[in-house]
Amino acid sequence: MGQYKSTNYPGVRYREHTTRKHGIKPDQYFFIRYQKDGKRKEEGVGWASEGWTPSKVALKLAELKAAATTGDGESRLSDVRAKVEAEKQQERDRQEQEEKDNISLSTYFDEIYFPSISQAKKKSAHVREESLFRLWISTTMGDKPLKEISAFDLERLKKIMLEAGRAPRSVEYTLTTLGQIFRHAERLNYFRGDIPTTKVKKPKYDNKRVRFLSHDEAHTLFEILKGKSRETYEMALLSLHCGLRAGEVFSLTWKDVDLEHGLITLLDTKSSKTRTVSMTADIQSFFMAKETGSKQDLIFPDRKTGGIRKQISKSFPRAVTEAGLNDRIEDRRQRVTFHTLRHTFASWLVMAGISLYDVKELLGHATLTMTERYAHLASDRNKKAAATMEKIFQKDKSEGNKVVKLA
Repeated sequence: MGQYKSTNYPGVRYREHTTRKHGIKPDQYFFIRYQKDGKRKEEGVGWASEGWTPSKVALKLAELKAAATTGDGESRLSDVRAKVEAEKQQERDRQEQEEKDNISLSTYFDEIYFPSISQAKKKSAHVREESLFRLWISTTMGDKPLKEISAFDLERLKKIMLEAGRAPRSVEYTLTTLGQIFRHAERLNYFRGDIPTTKVKKPKYDNKRVRFLSHDEAHTLFEILKGKSRETYEMALLSLHCGLRAGEVFSLTWKDVDLEHGLITLLDTKSSKTRTVSMTADIQSFFMAKETGSKQDLIFPDRKTGGIRKQISKSFPRAVTEAGLNDRIEDRRQRVTFHTLRHTFASWLVMAGISLYDVKELLGHATLTMTERYAHLASDRNKKAAATMEKIFQKDKSEGNKVVKLA
């Protein structure tokens, strides 16, 4: 930049750029000089190439001086610029919030929510959420902005699903997914107000499976299974003898099996806790008879992919059908599935006198409430408790102690 040069306007001067041109002349950068609080101030205004001229700069200086005199407006150019920038930022924020407020449910799910949960949740969870969203949520309200979705829309969704024969549990899971989407949007300022799912009653239902096998039914089923598929037979045997979930059987690797101590360690279970279960003699025998792989190898890999199985072989439901275990049974809670083997494990233990707390630990339930469905099977224990109390009273009578009696 060259030396300062004066103009015909007091307080206005400029410097010429040594290389930068404005037309054929060197570009000029203008400055203003003024007094403020007894001190001389100088501020840059702008380039001639940006449209500034000495007369325009002089008018701007006059405006600032007038503002300083009247106290109305900004008296410094830097303050004016800050105010303008603040107004621009406010407008940008307003436009950004307007875009957020008008985003549709489907757009929010596809571009923001689903990419987020894909990293944070287990694959099975986000796959199911996406399936429910595509099948039910997107088709009924996907095009609506989040702010326009109401409890009425959710009631309509609930009605459509129930009329289509979807289980109440599926409806509940769908509403829960919607609630999670809205809470996620609320945290990121894409949604403001009352979350509509809080105003909708979820359908009531009892989804607990209560069916367990008798010893004769179990014997019949396993004899049929043995003839259909040795591998499915072994997986079913593990579930019945050790109370394992299907997913726990599918994920089992050789490092989880301790034949020396007769223990199976289950990692990353449904309750997110590691638990250890003991093998029965039959389970130890079949493990010892199998060809052992490396520690990381799955014991029951998927035959096609070599990875973790997604579901039990069709040979299991076919064996159930052949055994007639689901004949004339419509209630899905009473129908025999692979999970029935785990229920049978728990039921037989309770009937044999094992405490509900111990069964809870063996099953890996998060709370005792989940295990209490088996409490009714402990009737013999209740009778034993009553008989024991009776003996206590009789002993007190024989020893001459005071006994509590009904009035």
